[in-house]
Order: sequence, then structure tokens, then C-alpha cells
Amino acid sequence: MAGHSKFKNIMHRKGAQDAKRSKLFSKLSREITVAAKMGTPDPDMNPRLRLAIQAARAQSMPKDNIERAIKKAAGDDGAVYEEVRYEGYGPGGVAVLVEALTDNRNRTAGVVRAAFSKHGGALGETGSVAFMFDRVGEIEYAPAAADAEAMMEAAIEAGAEDVSSDEDGHLVTCAFEDVAEVSTALGERLGEAQAVRIVWRPQNSTPVDEDKAGTLMKLIDILEDDDDVQNVFANYEISDEVMEKLAAA
Repeated sequence: MAGHSKFKNIMHRKGAQDAKRSKLFSKLSREITVAAKMGTPDPDMNPRLRLAIQAARAQSMPKDNIERAIKKAAGDDGAVYEEVRYEGYGPGGVAVLVEALTDNRNRTAGVVRAAFSKHGGALGETGSVAFMFDRVGEIEYAPAAADAEAMMEAAIEAGAEDVSSDEDGHLVTCAFEDVAEVSTALGERLGEAQAVRIVWRPQNSTPVDEDKAGTLMKLIDILEDDDDVQNVFANYEISDEVMEKLAAA
């Protein structure tokens, strides 16, 4: 899930996310399996698989789980997954993008549509909000990985486009098609990243007041909790004060 100008605003949900670790591993495994099926099971020859494995390792997914997901691609479990993107507006006019990997498009569409409708939103046509986002690669490092200058130097040499550093850590941005190569180069120099992902980054943010914020976060929680949904991105801007109230509720 992405919103706000940084990743701080989702920290109030960290406890809930930790409790859903097995669900997270399931989503990561599905992406690894799909990536391996779409190309070769060799990550050195399959950039999407390499990225999926890097993302799994960044979440401390056990090696056995990763290898099992790759081997599953060679079997015939009857499930054929397709990538689907849903676009719409949530409470307060917030633009929302939902990425899914599903073996039943009708089922997933029904769940996503119901979630939007129940929480004051509405699904739109493909492309209705995507133009408000840029698709980029993000690589996240802890503050101790390097100082700001060293991180910038490493990122530039790795082929990244930008680096944002503060007390919370370093966020390296690159073209989405280069994220596997950039993250590999950074990993060789700085070690394993905290997170490696391809995201839809909002070009502009939509302010959301306290009345709408709670409903918006419920919508995002429900979407993220669905087994078929891989990622949710939104262009909201919620003040730290409101986020703290939501966390305490």
C-alpha cells in the first residue's frame, strides 16, 4: 500500500501486518510462481523472478519457501493466474490502484467492487486513475546501511534515478524496468535491502480529512487482506495527527 509522501503513514498498521505474515508469504510465493511460469526458473535469466525473490528475501521469507514456490511453477496444480489491475476512487476522491494475481477474474472483481461500494468509493475503467501515478522501482535501506552521501554514490553507480534519505532510512528510486538490476548492484555493495518493489507513485496527493480517513484506511485494509490482491496504491495525504488518532482507535 502506498500513500502520503513517504512510507511513515502506514506504520500504525505494522502490528496488523506482522500478524498477517503468513498471508504476506502466500502473496510473495504466488508472485514467485507466476514469474517462474512466465519465464525461466533461473533468476539470472528471468528479471521478474529475480525481483520476486529479492522482495521475498527482504521480508525474511525462508529459503525453503522460495524454492518451493519456484518448483511449483514446473508442476500442474490446475491454477492459471492472470494479472489484473483495478482502478477507482475511494472516500474523499482518493485515486486507488489495485494489483491482483487471480485464477478467477469474476471472483476477484466482485470482491474489489464490493469493497469500494461499501466504503464510499467506486470502481472506474482501466486507465481512469493510472495517469495520476508514475510506475517506478523502489529499494529501501535502513539508516545504518550507509550515510546519505555514500548511499547517493552507490545508487548513482547502480543506475538509480533518485535517493531520499532521512532519519527513517534511505529510499532509492529507479525506472521500474531497472529495479532488479539496480537492487542487485546495491545489494553487492551494501547488503540486503529492507524492501524491493515496483510501485505506482502518486504524482500529486489528495488531502483527506479525519471523517474520511478512517473509512479510506478500512477500504485499503480490506483490499490488502484479500488473497488475490498483491498491492494497493493510493494518492492520499493524511496528517500525522489524524493517523495517530486512527492508530489509537
